[in-house]
Amino acid sequence: MSKRKLDENIWRCFRIKQGLPINEKIRAKEVNLIDENGQKLGVMSLNEALNIASEKNLDVALVSPNTVPPVCKIMNYGKYKFEQAKREKEAKKKQKVFELKEIRVTPNIEEHDFGFKSKNARKFLEDGAKVKITVRFRGREVNNVKLGEAVINKFIEELNDIASPEKKPLLEGRNMFVILSKKA
Repeated sequence: MSKRKLDENIWRCFRIKQGLPINEKIRAKEVNLIDENGQKLGVMSLNEALNIASEKNLDVALVSPNTVPPVCKIMNYGKYKFEQAKREKEAKKKQKVFELKEIRVTPNIEEHDFGFKSKNARKFLEDGAKVKITVRFRGREVNNVKLGEAVINKFIEELNDIASPEKKPLLEGRNMFVILSKKA
């Protein structure tokens, strides 16, 4: 790739991150102008639009570059960027992110280990995370799937006061798993 093409690609990415082209960065000769209140001022040269915006101490931003002539709006670009960032931050706050914790066991788990793992699973569920209980079969253990299913059912039984399984236990290769989520 030539240096010029590389520079163009970098510039294109930079322009996308920057947002709307404003003022002198607009390449069109004529623009369809909208004022800060949303009223159409009509088609005029870019210089006229820049003069009108500078009288009001505002910026001309290219809103719709694909139309003929391109549509520009007079606005306070700094305030626009600030409000846009504020909206994005607010949207992130409203997103609900859940965490998935995994607990791995074997089909022949001892009683103390089972108690320890179930206590951890209970703590994860109380913190609001989902818990994936995975039984790993090694060697010939894969021939005895019933033991693994019994271990998973024992976990479900132990945690049924605060959690419920999303699906039945599922065997995938050498692993059998179930996902538990907190009851509503």
